[in-house]
Amino acid sequence: MASEALQPLTCQDLVELVTDYLEGALRDVDHARFEEHIALCPMCQVHLEQLRITVRELGQLRERDIDPEILAEMQMRFRDWRSGD
Repeated sequence: MASEALQPLTCQDLVELVTDYLEGALRDVDHARFEEHIALCPMCQVHLEQLRITVRELGQLRERDIDPEILAEMQMRFRDWRSGD
């Protein structure tokens, strides 16, 4: 039986690893598995490209560009999400 490290990624696995992939934080074996999956899965290719566009666009956004009420709500939702509420 092959070890888990050698098994192909599922789409769900890819979704869970995509942030680490984009940040260059995957282990070599996981990076290779990610690349293998993305080469064969058009749906995940689209997902990855959408995330790259989102990161690029949001990277240009400054805090002062966001309505203060919306910023406060986003921060509250993030705190709630992080605390598991």
